[in-house]
Amino acid sequence: MDFLFKRIYRGPLKAVLLDWAGTTLDYGCFAPAVVFMEVYKRKGVEITIDEAREPMGAHKKVHIRQISKNENVAKRWQQRHGRKPNEEDIEAMFQEFIPLQLGCLTQYADLIPGTLEAVAEFRRRSLKVGSTTGYTEEMMDLLRNEAKRRGYEPDATVCATQVPAGRPHPYMCLQNAILLQTYPMEAFVKIGDTLPDIEEGLNAGMWTIGLARTGNEMGLTADQINALEPEVRQARLARAYRRMQQTAAHYVVAGIADVAPVLDQINARLAAGERP
Repeated sequence: MDFLFKRIYRGPLKAVLLDWAGTTLDYGCFAPAVVFMEVYKRKGVEITIDEAREPMGAHKKVHIRQISKNENVAKRWQQRHGRKPNEEDIEAMFQEFIPLQLGCLTQYADLIPGTLEAVAEFRRRSLKVGSTTGYTEEMMDLLRNEAKRRGYEPDATVCATQVPAGRPHPYMCLQNAILLQTYPMEAFVKIGDTLPDIEEGLNAGMWTIGLARTGNEMGLTADQINALEPEVRQARLARAYRRMQQTAAHYVVAGIADVAPVLDQINARLAAGERP
């Protein structure tokens, strides 16, 4: 045959999938970072905040494992223990991580400014609101209650522990689609503050929006960002934008408050027959 025909979705967006820490609450994504540092410290190995943040977005046990593979961390572990970290070490640290994380989550549960307004705008557009996270179910039970008290309650939440594998695999996004009873995947937008967030959405066939200022890429509170020298602040922000763009995010904005106008652009691209 000389022609090949295929279906093209030209409808509007139907759902957004949001990350949690650094995206909707916990400005700067501190809750997991400080605990990763503590569990390594308890094993006699100091790690930096940047080393703790590097794999952010992954399932927490996977995150601990990825930190252990950092060349500098592995050298420090070798010096302290006479060998490289093994899977038993990873499991032991993860078991220590769980109660430590549960113990401090409420301290970092304040919503990021603009979250409630953004979610209200999503709902005004008749978009369903799902979410994905590297936290465990037990952690999310606590965090969902804290978020609900502050006025935020997504329609669905999927943890990495509820699917075969967490980010960058697409399974949490696909499970959200099932829970929200919504398709096709090109009618979804994945929004998050980490590079694995972007990869997760891309692997699920979704549009992606990276948040450069409010989460892990900057790794600072709003006050800390504002206190930076202007040229330092701009350089760090430019780096965050660049890293997300190089991960192939369709769009990168400062925070969740800046997402709504981007949705109009995506709708226009969908109407023209474009796919993510």
